[in-house]
Amino acid sequence: MKTLLLPMVLLLFGLPVRAQEARLFRSEAVPYDNRHDAAVNGDRTRSSQYIPFKPEVEGLDGPTIWLGQTLEIPFVWTDGLTMLHLENVGQAYSVWVNDRQVTASADGFTPVEYDLTPYIRQGENRFRIGLHRSRAEELQQGLRLQGERLSGSYLFSQQRRSIADYRIALVPDSLRRFGVLKLEIIARNGYNYEEPVNVAYDIYSPEGKLLDFSDRPVTIAGRSQDTLRFSPFIYHTNGHEWGDGRAPLYRVMLFTKRDGKMWEYMPLQIGFSDMQYRDGRWYRFGKPYALKPAACDAGADREVTKAAMTALRKQGYNTLKPSFPQPHWYYDLADELGLYVIDCAAISAPDRRSDRKRGGTPANDPQLADEFVRRVQNMYYRSRNHTSVIAFSLGNPSGNGYAMYKAYEWLKSAERERPVFYDDADGEWNCD
Repeated sequence: MKTLLLPMVLLLFGLPVRAQEARLFRSEAVPYDNRHDAAVNGDRTRSSQYIPFKPEVEGLDGPTIWLGQTLEIPFVWTDGLTMLHLENVGQAYSVWVNDRQVTASADGFTPVEYDLTPYIRQGENRFRIGLHRSRAEELQQGLRLQGERLSGSYLFSQQRRSIADYRIALVPDSLRRFGVLKLEIIARNGYNYEEPVNVAYDIYSPEGKLLDFSDRPVTIAGRSQDTLRFSPFIYHTNGHEWGDGRAPLYRVMLFTKRDGKMWEYMPLQIGFSDMQYRDGRWYRFGKPYALKPAACDAGADREVTKAAMTALRKQGYNTLKPSFPQPHWYYDLADELGLYVIDCAAISAPDRRSDRKRGGTPANDPQLADEFVRRVQNMYYRSRNHTSVIAFSLGNPSGNGYAMYKAYEWLKSAERERPVFYDDADGEWNCD
């Protein structure tokens, strides 16, 4: 344990231990082995590429709480890519695998994924999470865990030739007569040499009718990625408008093939939607639309949260405002219930929000700018593909300044269609 003291001291005082090269900015999705299991949305335990991560408290080392778990990693995983998904950590933490440090993070509230491939071996592997203090703790005032610590965490594996990420939307064409599926699939090759792979999708109507499909071959250079773009017309979308309490969802399946053999399946759901914000007003399918928002974080589980969302819907609310990024099923529920969401980064530092001198409020501390940007990035990549998400918030009221400006600039560079809001901008330029 003594060998860990220096890293923990550095973390305690908020100094970087190592670059966060293991962090993945991607949409949250788990691959399945076959189409049947993938079609049962929400049940990730059906995938052999999924292992629940439930570390238990092992003890204290000074100010650090240690949690650990030993897991058996199958041989087939060692020839692929192994990722760790963490959520509900609740405070700053570090990740260790087989006595090697993977990463450290000050954000314990945003679900995030890490690439563990260089640290994993076949057979028994030792995983440890160190919980500690950080100078960025002030950014999490008032935020509360949604369930037990680390609930919802897991490991998953993918082939080295696989889907690294995707972006999807179903929107009207220029004449508002039909739908257009805007789909980008990022395929990766984790080998050192170029590899051919087929990237494919199909889309089904809410009634289960096959509407369109495509199967495209691509050769990817070693240790690189390639983006495949599809934009087919999807006919018969009239009457399937998403939102305003209606939630007809189209089912989309992404999959990869090699030599005619299916490698992985990723199930998605998408609604036919068109929400625009211009001149300070919302428009739905070209007509003015009024949002009625309500604060809403996830409850103890999916069913409790669904009941709360349904009650809000009955009370006339049509938009949810979480106080930080939520579990994936929160956004799934909003998609299924036809509720809009303005997603929010895990930033909440109200105590010194009015102190605008340099470093007075964390939002105006240049040393925290990278942390602000990372939290906004984590929020954006996780929820951007949900039909329900119509806008993003830089955080809860926390003052304004350099760090928040940088967060706004990054988010606007990544998202050019949906607006970015921030209550404490107070008329400044970093709020749409």
